[in-house]
Amino acid sequence: MINCKKKSYSFQTVEIKVKMDCEGCERKVKKSVEGMKGVTQVHVDRKASKLTVVGYVNPAKVVARVAHRTGKKVELWPYVPYDVVAHPYAQGVYDRKAPAGYVRNAQDSQGTYLARASSTEVRYTTAFSDENANACTVM
Repeated sequence: MINCKKKSYSFQTVEIKVKMDCEGCERKVKKSVEGMKGVTQVHVDRKASKLTVVGYVNPAKVVARVAHRTGKKVELWPYVPYDVVAHPYAQGVYDRKAPAGYVRNAQDSQGTYLARASSTEVRYTTAFSDENANACTVM
């Protein structure tokens, strides 16, 4: 009996940033991953330069395959939605190349991601701020 260990990947969504200028680029990027083993769904957003691959895949292999087959610069999606940023003036977060509603993914000094702006902790810390027009006046 031969004992073969098969690598199984968890079901995940891999978001990739790849520049696409025209419909031809869009087709080329989409076709580069459509036949890949484990891929169940592919979505291309040319305006945001974003490729979304859903399935049982390894993110590093998806990035390598797209880069090899298209010849383009490819990287994992480096942006997070704007509401994830804890404070609107977080240094080093803003990127002019980011799509609308997104900012560059940033971590604090401990390596943790910034807190969601709607989190309970942020609401409590800003509730009694002088800049908050709706702050409690009973103190």
